[in-house]
Amino acid sequence: MKTPHYLLAATAALLIAGCDQPSKAKATATPPATGASSAATEAVALTSDASKFSYAVGMNFGSSLQRFPVKLDKAALLAAVQASINGEKTQLTPKEAQTIIQSVMKKQQEKAMFKRKAKGEKNKKEGAAFLAENAKKEGVHTTASGLQYMILREGDGPSPKPTDTVKVNYKGTLIDGTVFDSSYDRGQPISFPLNGVIKGWTEGLQLTKVGGKIRLFIPSDLAYGSRGAGGKIGPNATLIFDVELLGIEQ
Repeated sequence: MKTPHYLLAATAALLIAGCDQPSKAKATATPPATGASSAATEAVALTSDASKFSYAVGMNFGSSLQRFPVKLDKAALLAAVQASINGEKTQLTPKEAQTIIQSVMKKQQEKAMFKRKAKGEKNKKEGAAFLAENAKKEGVHTTASGLQYMILREGDGPSPKPTDTVKVNYKGTLIDGTVFDSSYDRGQPISFPLNGVIKGWTEGLQLTKVGGKIRLFIPSDLAYGSRGAGGKIGPNATLIFDVELLGIEQ
């Protein structure tokens, strides 16, 4: 199993923190209980390169821990860090620690996959229901592929071919109205080869002309499918795009 990046970061921080320590004396401070507030963290004097470097490593280590998908027991964590830094025998062997980490991470990955699968099934069902109702609306056309479209403004120029590079302005939303992308918001149109985008765009923009505006209702299998895209487009999401075809570039 591949070790997640945040585990690598934390391991590296611990290894660095354990190198060339000036003292092997046991620390006398008592680790805070699980969930205890860190508001009373004691300030330290950063008067040397070693102290500054150590503090910087601690900052990186602490930040990496915030990205862990499971809640950490602070007392156990600090006890392990303290023992490792002091060169003391730890309660787990390195092999046991690695086995535990892999087991917990595997469970978390399985849980995430289960949630994603459930979300995908929900999105697919809602998308199918939406498209079924949408197909009944005046002005909405459905192609053989299942793509739905509505001409919002007729153009007076040529229609693009799949191999053309087109220039467009667009806004993309989910079926609940959530905007996930917009060239209007960026204040700049975009150009791209028509055969280099999702299938719904490749097919849909050939149905309009330069100067026109079209609304595309794209089933998930003509969009990003089960993989989704970015943080807002979930698995099997049906998408809606309003697209203005500004030109065909030579």
